[in-house]
Amino acid sequence: MTDEEPFWRRKALHEMTPAEWESLCDGCARCCLLKAEDEDALGTYYYTDIACRLLDLKTCRCSDYPHRKKRVPDCVVLTPENIAELAWMPRTCAYRVLAEGGELAWWHPLVSGDPETVKWAGISIVDRVFSEAEIHDDEFPDHIVDWVR
Repeated sequence: MTDEEPFWRRKALHEMTPAEWESLCDGCARCCLLKAEDEDALGTYYYTDIACRLLDLKTCRCSDYPHRKKRVPDCVVLTPENIAELAWMPRTCAYRVLAEGGELAWWHPLVSGDPETVKWAGISIVDRVFSEAEIHDDEFPDHIVDWVR
């Protein structure tokens, strides 16, 4: 490896600067979708097309990122220490991919140089989801989707 290689190939997750760590997020917002673990098959997760109430559905960014944990107590703040334990993270997530020793996909903005490629590749949730503010709890099962893996 050389210094000319991108930081995500040269550094372990725990060696990255805060800016490098944050840049790994491709902006897909799949991690912001509400999900449930199957009580009968622990480790099996069901994603919905319902996004966290703080998610801006047009930009796929948190509307209150600095305070998200206070406003949504079950929001999980990703760290190099916890990423390997989060089996519910989408398989396309750069944090998970790198933690598992993989390579970033062609559509990842750090690879493509264009934040729009995450949308072109169909990875982004933009125009595919509802805000949890619009959905009643009893409707949750009707919103389970299979396009998140």
